[in-house]
Amino acid sequence: METLDVFQRLALALAIGLLVGIERGWQERDLPAGGRTAGIRTFALAGFLGGLTALIGQMIGWTLPAALVLSFGLAFVVFQKMEAEQENNHSVTNVVSAFVVLALGMLAVLSDMKVAAASGVVTTGLLAARHSLHGFLRRMTWLELRAALVLMTMTFVALPLLPNRAIDPWGGFNPFELWLLTILIAAISYVGYLAIRIAGPQAGVLFAGAAGGFVSSTAVTLSFARMAAETPAFSRRFAAGAAIAGAMSLSRATVIATAIAPGLLLPIASATVPAVVAFLLASVLMVRRSTATGSAPAVNLSNPFELGMVLKFGALLAVVSFVSRFLIAKLGSASLLGVAAVSGIADLDAITLSAAQLSQQAVARETAAIAILIAAAVNLVTKAVLALTSGTRLYGINLAIFTAIAIASGGMGFVIFLELAGGK
Repeated sequence: METLDVFQRLALALAIGLLVGIERGWQERDLPAGGRTAGIRTFALAGFLGGLTALIGQMIGWTLPAALVLSFGLAFVVFQKMEAEQENNHSVTNVVSAFVVLALGMLAVLSDMKVAAASGVVTTGLLAARHSLHGFLRRMTWLELRAALVLMTMTFVALPLLPNRAIDPWGGFNPFELWLLTILIAAISYVGYLAIRIAGPQAGVLFAGAAGGFVSSTAVTLSFARMAAETPAFSRRFAAGAAIAGAMSLSRATVIATAIAPGLLLPIASATVPAVVAFLLASVLMVRRSTATGSAPAVNLSNPFELGMVLKFGALLAVVSFVSRFLIAKLGSASLLGVAAVSGIADLDAITLSAAQLSQQAVARETAAIAILIAAAVNLVTKAVLALTSGTRLYGINLAIFTAIAIASGGMGFVIFLELAGGK
């Protein structure tokens, strides 16, 4: 190992300890100096010690490094025990954190520095989220916990048992792939659900719209329509939140499609980026024009990890995938556009996944992109119609105008992309 590489790895080990130490010190910043077992200096030295022990182990063997690690662990546990007895605090987080920092310091020297650095950031983030995570656990219901446990069981136990091959003549029904994609979509939705649950009911309409857009923008649109009917003064603000939810649903579709087929990024983003910008600008305009004051009602969304919802989406994905491949085999790739228009009324994710998969083997990239964009446009129009029929007139008209502008912006962006692509 070259000298520069050694310095870089030891510096990373020290930086990981500093990062965790800053978080630990901030959590206990009200304690007097010397009143805590470990702070920024201790954790920084722990990370550095991990790096040094790994370096020494490579040079002379692992007997001395093992003794150093054991001595550090014993000393840290003893001092932590003394502090716990004095403060009547029985948390073991500091002890575990110190060992993690020590291990990451060793990892920085022995293995991939990127993995060590990322692990340090994740560790610090997890420690910093203490209050939010504890608050979420206090608000978590048994149904949410049970649904997550059942779903994890079906994923890690049932998924490996499913056949990883198409079981129909047209290759549209692969049980392993369909279930895996279903779980991934539920996980993406759960991120938004957790964001709303952790932030609490006072997060605000715009935040709820953004987070809810990753769960179900249709549910957000309907929820805001109901709230607008109950509190008409907030209609413009609710329309802004629904617009942000629509923007997030387009962003989500773009990410999902390009994760399956990276070649779809440019054609899809050429339409979704202008549409997202239009939605965001419209939401800012509506917030400025809103005269409502005070807090709006909280947004309630169903848990996307609830088993019934997962199975329904899985069934929808299977139907869309099977029908798409069947029609393409019988009628040609153009039939995918009709499937997209129909399926977009109910759901955008299923046709996005199906079209992205088809773009890798059965249809042209542009055809798959057009299918996804058609489904997105139909989905946006459907939500605008729901807003007009379910909420106040002001809420529905505003969202309908936002939607028309976003679709027009996206269409112009896609046409420009086609012209540029055709000119090359």
